[in-house]
Amino acid sequence: MSDGPGRPPRITDDEILSVFRSTSDPVLTTGEVASQFEITHRGIRDRLEKLDKRSTLESKKVGARAKVWWDPEHTRTSDLDHDN
Repeated sequence: MSDGPGRPPRITDDEILSVFRSTSDPVLTTGEVASQFEITHRGIRDRLEKLDKRSTLESKKVGARAKVWWDPEHTRTSDLDHDN
């Protein structure tokens, strides 16, 4: 996996996942994850998309251009339902 065309990854999937596992927030935005690394917003979004396609992470669109991400092993779906 690369952080861009032809580039080797600068961060590992485990490093990305550790951001989700070390927070008390049930979901994170792309920007919140990107702020933990020296990588572009687009670079981290591409990595998050790949993790989502492999079902390592899950995501949900929350606006026209906004998406939130979570680690299903770390966040129970019931944690996201605030109506109950």
